[in-house]
Amino acid sequence: MIKKTILIAGISLILLTAACKTAALPMNTAKENTKVENKIVVYQIFTRLFGNKNAANKPWGTIEENGVGKFNDFTAKALKEIKDLGANYIWYTGVPHHALVRDYTSIGISNDDPDVVKGRAGSPYAVKDYYNVNPDLAVNPANRLVEFEALITRTHDAGLKLLIDIVPNHIARKYEGRNNPAGVTDFGANDDVTVEYKRDNNFYYIANSKFEVPDTVKPLNGEANPLSDGKFTEIPAKWTGNGSRMAKPDKNDWYETVKVNYGIRPDGSKDFPELPAGFDTKSVAEHFEFWQGKDVPDSWKKFKDIALFWTAKGVDGFRYDMAEMVPYEFWSYMNSAIKMKNPDAFLLAEVYNPKEYRNYIRLGKMDYLYDKVETYDKLKEVIQGKSLPDGLSDIQKGMKDIEQHMLQFLDNHDEQRLSSPEFAGSPEKGKPLMVVSTTISSAPTMIYFGQEVGEAGNENGGFGTHSRTSIFDYVGVPSHQRWMNNGKFDGGQLTDKEKALRDFYKRLLNFSNSSSALMGEFQEIQTVNRQSTVGFDPGIYAFTRWSDTQKLIVVSNFSWITTSSFELKIPADVIGKWNLKDGDYTITDQLYRNSTIQLKVVKGEGKAQIKIAPSESFIYQL
Repeated sequence: MIKKTILIAGISLILLTAACKTAALPMNTAKENTKVENKIVVYQIFTRLFGNKNAANKPWGTIEENGVGKFNDFTAKALKEIKDLGANYIWYTGVPHHALVRDYTSIGISNDDPDVVKGRAGSPYAVKDYYNVNPDLAVNPANRLVEFEALITRTHDAGLKLLIDIVPNHIARKYEGRNNPAGVTDFGANDDVTVEYKRDNNFYYIANSKFEVPDTVKPLNGEANPLSDGKFTEIPAKWTGNGSRMAKPDKNDWYETVKVNYGIRPDGSKDFPELPAGFDTKSVAEHFEFWQGKDVPDSWKKFKDIALFWTAKGVDGFRYDMAEMVPYEFWSYMNSAIKMKNPDAFLLAEVYNPKEYRNYIRLGKMDYLYDKVETYDKLKEVIQGKSLPDGLSDIQKGMKDIEQHMLQFLDNHDEQRLSSPEFAGSPEKGKPLMVVSTTISSAPTMIYFGQEVGEAGNENGGFGTHSRTSIFDYVGVPSHQRWMNNGKFDGGQLTDKEKALRDFYKRLLNFSNSSSALMGEFQEIQTVNRQSTVGFDPGIYAFTRWSDTQKLIVVSNFSWITTSSFELKIPADVIGKWNLKDGDYTITDQLYRNSTIQLKVVKGEGKAQIKIAPSESFIYQL
């Protein structure tokens, strides 16, 4: 049984001083030419699902049955609402042309084999052609790139920047570069397929073998299809995307993809120039200069050309899938080239090994990495009653030198929805997690479309199941569709609770990206209150943030069933750093403007009487 004292939901209290002026973030080693002065908010969108108005949600349904969103669904009104929510960037997920089960042969696209496609709509991480976009997303598929270029323009016109995915570790089993620019050869076109490894091969090969479809794979749920016969011709077989060296991978392997060779020999040794000692302190320009004239593997050149192709079209940055499966020397090579073209490019990497964080930031020249296995996982444990929140302090202490690089999120396309029973259980229980995630560091905050209206991902799309909004199927997203309101984007069909939740997100995100303190210092006040404050329950977590002009206290109560009252202590060292004199300070809520309390400073120590209701949040300003 979970103890009542660690049941979790919450409230957050934020104390501000008066005048607010932006404080500069300490110089970012990955993008020295960009001064990040305010919190960045990234709004992730699964592009295929955003504009879909169809609510049928038939498992394994076709486009005709379940519908699909288009680039044109991102109207000026939709983009304005996203901007007004507090976003600075949109990450358009699933834009590059990936393998899918739909006939586009009339416009020169070959059919994909369902035996090596996950779902009907396909995985966005099995890219089939990097020089074009998903034909499903266009009103006129033959004109799909032009339609996406128009979306780039509309996004910029709305005052937003945009990211798309690059998936460097693997590509679709049937990659066909039908749109390669002049001089660009296809992946594998010049490979020596008689050997397992050669540095300039794009793939690894399993000699004297042919690829076999994994057992128990049932494409399209058993639906008849001319290409669905349990076979896929690939001779010799290639290594699978997750590194499997079996000609017949397991059904849980990334069997729809093949692994790209970056000059890592099968024994793990490196077959390319390595960065000299001390390059973790070198600038982007110095990294770029290092690679000039160096002989590098062919796959490096191919992916650099892909990134620069999209940069030239106005894409403002990239989210790199499974970046830690690719050597950081390659990232130095490609990211420095991107930054020389666009010093402000936003480069976000999916990396899950904390021991490698600094290598990918300092040597790989990444701007931001997922803070998944530390802050995200800890918050999930806390809200599920499996852990106390105190460990958040150790996480922040351990990442002090890189905290500005560790992107915070609670929801994305890979993870269980925050509001799902498998995670927080309700949107309200997710509120204190959102406040802590947003305010604990100076790094960007990311939310996933529908999160702000409590989308729980309850649908079973077919290949994808409940708790995650399926990225493999044609589905609708019910809570988001109510906000979309048949393309009006005005929240007209939202319930009162959903409207209130979106209002909470809007207030919090807009506060965060205008707060100088959230780009400043962090100090926990957890320990002193845990040790000596009566009523400071085990589910409460407290910390401070400040700049020269703004002082914040964040208090979160993750207990979701109890209203608590206690006298919060602000220790003398914090009061001293804030230069507060003894006396009483009236502090007024800024999030909802419905509460005023007193901060009393006596003999250099601060105290404030706090009453915390489940899932309640306040922002108090001096």
